[in-house]
Formats: sequence, structure tokens, C-alpha cells
Amino acid sequence: MTDNIKCKREKYQSKEDMINLTDNISRFDDLKFNRRAFLKTAVGATVALGLTTLPFSVKALLGDFEEERELVEIAKLDSIPKGSSITFHYPTEKDPALLIHTKAGELKAYNSACTHLMCPVFYEQESEVLLCPCHQGYFDLNNGHPIAGPPQRELPLIEIEVQNGTVYAVGRKIRHG
Repeated sequence: MTDNIKCKREKYQSKEDMINLTDNISRFDDLKFNRRAFLKTAVGATVALGLTTLPFSVKALLGDFEEERELVEIAKLDSIPKGSSITFHYPTEKDPALLIHTKAGELKAYNSACTHLMCPVFYEQESEVLLCPCHQGYFDLNNGHPIAGPPQRELPLIEIEVQNGTVYAVGRKIRHG
């Protein structure tokens, strides 16, 4: 090292030397990258986002839209005696489902693949429960919740409607409890 550089490092810094530290500050950059500019940008982006979603919010509040539901015919009501069930597919041909006409006359529909290992679920008429015979899993007929065995989740509920003596599937709820 040269003596000249070594002297500068060991030299005590005076107040005049501190002036040299401000040479790297640009007034333009200081105004461009400060907190006030950041907050203005954040508030502007929030207002812009709020204005873009406003039409959808107004439409939802006024309720001007009618949800179009696709009716999928399951069966004629008089073809399903009380205390019996029929198998159908909903929402796709790969999703087996079960429509149950209970002894009390209610209609219940669930996807019939067990939530444990996707084994088929059957309606057991005597005890009015849904049974998965693979691992002795039982589901409550009224709400599809597991009541015994390894299944931990409820069966997906299929919403149904009866119109003019025909039972239709209109929707599905995965979590409904």
C-alpha cells in the first residue's frame, strides 16, 4: 500500500469530509422513491381495483342475475318405491351417485364413492344408513356424515328437485356440514 492511501484511511474525518457523502443523493430520486410516492401509488392502485370491481358488486347486491342451473334427469318419482335406492351418474358419467327414497318418503342423493378409498357406497334399507363394505364405513343417511369406520369426510351432497313427477339433479356440494 502506498503511504498516500494509508494516510487517508487513518486520518480523522472532519466535518468537511461529511459533505462529500451527500454527493450520491439525487433530488429527483429522493422525490421519486420516498414514502409519500409509495403511498400515493398504493392508494391509486387500490382505488383503480375497487372501481373495476364496482359493476360486479352492484350486480350482486341488486340480485339481477339468475343462476342458470342445468337440470339432469335422474328418474320418475313413481318408479322409486319408499325404502329403495337407484344408481345414477352426476355431475359427469365418471361420478357414480345414489338416489335414496327413504322409508319416511324423503329423497336424498349423494355421490356414492366412499371418501376413504373411493369404494362404492350402498344403501342399507334395514338400518337406513349408507354402507361402504370395503372397510365397514357407515354414513348417516340424513346428512352424509361418517358415523363409523375409517372415512373422515362426508359424502358429497347432490341437490335435487322434483318437477312434474320427475327427479332432477341440480347441483352438488362437496362440503355441506
